[in-house]
Amino acid sequence: MNLNQRTTLILSFILFLVLGKSNAQSHTIIIDPPENGSIKVTPDMPVDGKYKEGTKITVTTSPAEGYTLDAGYYSVPGMWGQSYIEFPSKTFEVIVNQDKHIGASFIKKEEQNHINIIPNIVYAQPGKKALKYDVFSPKGAKNLPCIIIIHGGGWSSNNEDVMRGLARELTKGGKYVVFSIDYRWVKKLDGDESNNTMNLLIEDVYGAMAHIIEHAKEYGADPTKICLTGDSAGGHLSAAAAVMPNKIGDKGFGKTEGVYEFKPTYIPNNKTVVDVKNELVSSIKAVAPNYGVFNGDRLMQFYNDSTLGNHWGYEIAPLTNIPKITERSIPHYLTRGTKDFLIKDDEVTEYVNALVEAGQRVQYVQSGGAGHAFFDWKPDQNTKDTFYKYGVYYAAEMEAFFDSVVY
Repeated sequence: MNLNQRTTLILSFILFLVLGKSNAQSHTIIIDPPENGSIKVTPDMPVDGKYKEGTKITVTTSPAEGYTLDAGYYSVPGMWGQSYIEFPSKTFEVIVNQDKHIGASFIKKEEQNHINIIPNIVYAQPGKKALKYDVFSPKGAKNLPCIIIIHGGGWSSNNEDVMRGLARELTKGGKYVVFSIDYRWVKKLDGDESNNTMNLLIEDVYGAMAHIIEHAKEYGADPTKICLTGDSAGGHLSAAAAVMPNKIGDKGFGKTEGVYEFKPTYIPNNKTVVDVKNELVSSIKAVAPNYGVFNGDRLMQFYNDSTLGNHWGYEIAPLTNIPKITERSIPHYLTRGTKDFLIKDDEVTEYVNALVEAGQRVQYVQSGGAGHAFFDWKPDQNTKDTFYKYGVYYAAEMEAFFDSVVY
């Protein structure tokens, strides 16, 4: 190889390193064209759509006449398709650290003109992630029963934002203050150093409920009348929380043989664990678990954790913890889509039969043609259309069921 060839090769190699480094330090940002509104990004979008890593993009949203902001967002690939990080404010910031989509969702003003929305109330922080809930309170609310919604996502994705469509529907009659809550994800998916086991998620739900009871009057809610609902993983968690408040305690979950207790993530300063237990036992009036997992064996299939032993699934399974009607009444309203690919009819029917055997009131409704997660709400049009097709109707049916219990 002569000198010119070596020089050319060295220059090519240097150019390759420079270009490679340049590409590694930039990411593609795609703006999703919004409907019924517009967005502006600052700094302006480069011609090739690539921003340098670390760039702070300011996004400003503007609804069209007759519409209001649902949420601004950025999205990245996730377990169930695009995963959305959402912002309720007109202006928000996005840090460029990977390829992302940026956009905004707008809805008709009448969809939420009837409510006051208070987002992101932190109730505890047991690990890296702050745990929070959103409040949807009818304007002028006073002493209204509570509905608490627990989101789905395989116990490992989503947050309370995915349930805001259902929350808005359940407040339209002006009869309920609705709370949509978040909880820890299993394993180390929140960035925690140790595994979050499923029993901890139930403790988060009880902690959120304890915080809601403590502050309910501030939102016009009656803390003595609580209804629960949730979908998929939230279907399991809502049913578990509804049937097992008697297992609230501070002796640990499986640390002592035969002892499986849930210590709420949040305990008010002026209350004991026993106080919280007694409050929840008396306050939880009904539950509407949607396409959830109720069987202990199935729970252990979905989430395999040998550190908890071989029996833990039955201790968090609604199926094996149903109270007899002589102990406590807990009416159930259950839904499932006939085309649900995750939760089968016989799984829900097994739980229905066990409730009947215990003397509990139960109603099970299948939505013809619906798949899994039809109560979800996300910025993409397909999810919205599914909610309008199935979720709106069954939200009204669910509300009528709750009415029959607390009104």
